[in-house]
Amino acid sequence: MHISCEKFMLPKRKILGFTCEQARKFALGLSFLSILTACAYAQSAPPQQSSDDLPEPNVTLFPHSNTSRYWISGQDNVIFQWHPSFPAKYSGPNSLRDSSENATSNVATLYLGYQVTSNTEVFFDLESAGGGGLSDALGLAGFTNVDVVRNPTLGSKPYIARIMLREIIPLSHETKEAGRDQFDLTTKLPVRRIELRAGKFGMADFFDLNEVGSDSHSQFMNWTTVNNGAYDYAADTRGYTYGVITEYDDRNWTFRFGESLMPKVANGQDLQWNLRKAHAENFEWALYPRLLDNHRSTIRLLSFVNHANMGAYRDAVENFLNGTTPVPEITVHPEQTTVKYGFAANIEQELPHDFRAFARWGWNEGQHESFAYTEVDETVEAGADLAGTRWRRKFDKAGTAFVSNAISADHQHYLELGGVGFLLGDGTLNYAREDIWESYYNAHLWRGIFAGIDLQSIHHPGYNQDRGPVLVPGFRFHLEL
Repeated sequence: MHISCEKFMLPKRKILGFTCEQARKFALGLSFLSILTACAYAQSAPPQQSSDDLPEPNVTLFPHSNTSRYWISGQDNVIFQWHPSFPAKYSGPNSLRDSSENATSNVATLYLGYQVTSNTEVFFDLESAGGGGLSDALGLAGFTNVDVVRNPTLGSKPYIARIMLREIIPLSHETKEAGRDQFDLTTKLPVRRIELRAGKFGMADFFDLNEVGSDSHSQFMNWTTVNNGAYDYAADTRGYTYGVITEYDDRNWTFRFGESLMPKVANGQDLQWNLRKAHAENFEWALYPRLLDNHRSTIRLLSFVNHANMGAYRDAVENFLNGTTPVPEITVHPEQTTVKYGFAANIEQELPHDFRAFARWGWNEGQHESFAYTEVDETVEAGADLAGTRWRRKFDKAGTAFVSNAISADHQHYLELGGVGFLLGDGTLNYAREDIWESYYNAHLWRGIFAGIDLQSIHHPGYNQDRGPVLVPGFRFHLEL
């Protein structure tokens, strides 16, 4: 199919923010998605058969054994996003570009695991993160694509994402059924147990999880929808660290503690191995009450304490005001170890008729620089999703969420006077909370092939009333091997 601007008498200049070429590509993409979805829908509901009579479809391209000691799987996640031009009174070095632009990211991962004994497992994952994000992932605290690596110079060369050991110490004879996946191989777990993990991993693999809003491969895409924006968890640029996690599990609650390495500089790829200079502690208490009959409830309470070579916003402002620096510079300070801490709450609730709801709240002290995740000092979020069972699309999912992010007064003053962080810096600031509304529909096409559409509306991008609002539509293609 070919779409010609001349045939439809479209000018070559931008139309509603699109160039002709962008309009053609976007129309082709929507047509392709419509065709795939229509084909999938046609195949999903054979005549004269109820959904209970249909065989359970595979949701991976290849079947996975529940008994083998080995685990081999993979995924590929492609996200295309675009935004039209939007109003902006000014722009700075770290602004979201106010002219129309698009970007595509591609994250591919190979997951390998081996069950050494019934209680000992080892994991090794290879990953490649290619492409990029809108404006090189700058200008938004709640950036639109959580798959984007914040340093575009790293390229797509494969790297070791995870290499870790899991040890299970039973404390009871009673067991329960457990799901098998790329991080957990045993299918039966003691009801009471201690679990130990050590090696390289992402803190967000195990802390602040939420079944409704933590998976960019099938759910939301925004950084502060998928994760708690105020949780400045220890990580290198790609989102990984080395550490140890200890977890105690009981019938109705879990407590986990993690000790991990911090980067040497904000958003840095090199980790600080000298624990006297930098390290991070993470604490999470998960409760599983029955708030509604026959519907699962989960409440997670989290705290983190980061020790690293972090600057203070107030000190950077004072250095600027007394003429020590030409602009506020958060990195201009002698090597030091300072402390940043925060708290978070995370709730998810199953509801009748295939609905699920979730909410998050997070806060950190906001005096020291945002260092590892994003520039958020306080956040509140609420959302829900709905499975497609009612329209005979059991593995389809629709979701919507609202997020409101904020920063401390010192952080605001720093940006207002022209300071830049590792994500933000418009040159000045007319402060307001950064508000984000995100909605998606994810369609199961065949076996492990999924496609989805996403729409994000962002008011006050980078906390700035003088810029935006901006609308960001997106398309996702996901392959689960």
